[in-house]
Amino acid sequence: MGFRVAVAAGLAATLGALVAACGGGSASGSGTTVNWWTWDDKQAAAYQTCASAFEKANPGITVKITQYNVDDYFTKLTAGFVGGTAPDAFQNSVQYFQAYASQHQLLPLDDLISRDKFDLKRFSVGVDAWKFTDGKQYGLPLDWSATGLYYNTDAITKAGYTPADLAKLTWNPDDGGTFEKVAAHLSVDKNGVRGDQPGFDKDHVATYGTGQLASRDFIGESTWSSFAMTTGWRMADKQSWPTTFTYDDPVFAKTLSWVRSLADRGFAPKIGTFTTGGQASISDTDLLGSGKVAMETAGSWTAGTFAKLPLKVGIAPTVLGPTGKRAVLSNSNGNNIWAGTKNPDLTWKWVSYMGSPECQSAAGASGTFFPSIPASMDAAAAAMKGQGVDLSVFTSMLKDGTLVPAVVYGNGAALQDAERPLFEAYFAHQRDADVFAEMASKSRTVLGKQ
Repeated sequence: MGFRVAVAAGLAATLGALVAACGGGSASGSGTTVNWWTWDDKQAAAYQTCASAFEKANPGITVKITQYNVDDYFTKLTAGFVGGTAPDAFQNSVQYFQAYASQHQLLPLDDLISRDKFDLKRFSVGVDAWKFTDGKQYGLPLDWSATGLYYNTDAITKAGYTPADLAKLTWNPDDGGTFEKVAAHLSVDKNGVRGDQPGFDKDHVATYGTGQLASRDFIGESTWSSFAMTTGWRMADKQSWPTTFTYDDPVFAKTLSWVRSLADRGFAPKIGTFTTGGQASISDTDLLGSGKVAMETAGSWTAGTFAKLPLKVGIAPTVLGPTGKRAVLSNSNGNNIWAGTKNPDLTWKWVSYMGSPECQSAAGASGTFFPSIPASMDAAAAAMKGQGVDLSVFTSMLKDGTLVPAVVYGNGAALQDAERPLFEAYFAHQRDADVFAEMASKSRTVLGKQ
């Protein structure tokens, strides 16, 4: 599942100061109990299937799975590090990897991997995301995510399009390609006038052709990134531990200018259109379900939710860009072992089992996340197809080179705090093209502190 949350600045620094000042005994699992934490209620339920099988195969051992809301999860984890009460192992986001690894809260897995001849090649994506600057492997990939184009089949049929049309949409930052033409035609104002017809009222839109592509976050995971990267642009100067984010590239500036213009013309909602008090007043899936948008780019983790809407929803691949190829950002959450665990061998036994085809296929059959092991992903896709959800768009991405691994970087909280106001200001027309140099400059400053 994609991890999309604005994190609190200063958490990593606070952790470093407190850990340096505190000792305390570990309250991780007892000799026969392994504690594992996650923020994802769906994955908690899915991995319980694995826990039951693991306990059956290892009599006397108990796996305790605990799930906390994402808003509290990392605060509780930090408190656990400080107080010696952290779980033996836990789901983690790359956004926190640098902080935890540099403060020695994570157990390097290399010796365990070598001892047990655990083959990392079983994972198709996500392994390198959990390798730190010291060259050591600190985590195993738990899942992967991607972005697709979800659409209301009735709306596109009424507009004269077919699923085949949406499966081959093109895009470029100059005229928007066929994607813009379709988004314009799917847009309908309060008087029933379409976006490509004379008299369209962009200020009173009943249905936007596409969902919001402008984004407050600095990676645009399920919004602008799948457009920008089709130009050949990449987010940073290096895939792992970069020194700068390349926001000052003219191609990126041109892409975001097009994204902003789409909302200006009423073909997509502006930031804040469907929010109340800064919070979303309607979910992405409900925007499509209520007819407020006709299609939208959204994460693979929402496929099951879209399928539950009282209308037929199709899934198309993202756009073909100027290079003639697609490019989709893929993020992989990881499984880490706490360095303070009293039971490193037992915990590794559980974590390595979670990374086995047996567990990944059993848990993946829930259809609530995408396993990083190809055979297990096939099992997840088959399970979802049985529920009427065709994930072939995403399984194809796993095999055809469309996926672009998310950049592994440090100081994520500080980056978010530095960049978010600039993205907001740009999309609100409070800043113009000069903002991109400042975005890049701020990224260099923040990344230089990692």
